[in-house]
Amino acid sequence: MRRINLLLMAILLLVVTAGGSPVAAPTGSWQSTRVTDFNHHRLTGTGGYPYRAKSDYVLRELDLRPGDVVVDIGAGDGFWAERMAKFVGKEGTVYASEVEQNKVDRMKEKFGGLPQVKPYLCPTDGTGLAENSCELAFLSKTYHHLDADGRVDYLRHLREVVRPTGRLCVIERYANIDSQRSSHAIALSQLVKQAEEAGWIAVRYELMTGMYHYITIFVQKDLFGPERSSRRRGGS
Repeated sequence: MRRINLLLMAILLLVVTAGGSPVAAPTGSWQSTRVTDFNHHRLTGTGGYPYRAKSDYVLRELDLRPGDVVVDIGAGDGFWAERMAKFVGKEGTVYASEVEQNKVDRMKEKFGGLPQVKPYLCPTDGTGLAENSCELAFLSKTYHHLDADGRVDYLRHLREVVRPTGRLCVIERYANIDSQRSSHAIALSQLVKQAEEAGWIAVRYELMTGMYHYITIFVQKDLFGPERSSRRRGGS
């Protein structure tokens, strides 16, 4: 009897997957790209940082874990540093870098109870951090502020700071969509081109619908193929 029941279940499964019923959509971070309305991608978010409303999504994509070390470049008011601190825990560190001392001072006062958040004054052409010291470099609306002629060199510097299996995350306003605010934005194609020149490869990109901002996550080119660089093998 048991064999008959198993056979019947197998036949039922074949009928369902062959077209008897629709197959369920994938789960996880998957979502449909189908445009359901002409206004599907129109601007709905407000303020200078509308994508902060999707902070849960961003942090889920970053998959931070206890003990991780992150550098938040251009941390500003510490919005992201504070949220990342919950994921890296007391064993981890979030370096909240800024080029203005007054912003550093305000973050130090604000995060006195979060010892894993370490605000500091950094140079404009780098992070000031040691080689192979971070799992993640995070730039939220900061990349377009970097010196245009020095962006590739800055990204090369980040390759030294980020560990061989670490990542780079950039959130920016999409310049080709909103020309009125192009001075505070950068085209995705320009970012990817400069990152590739510096040795980064984009593995995830998404336009945040209704916000005109995108998130792009990069990993080191050394991770791909047999041309893995011996330069990075000594990293921890």
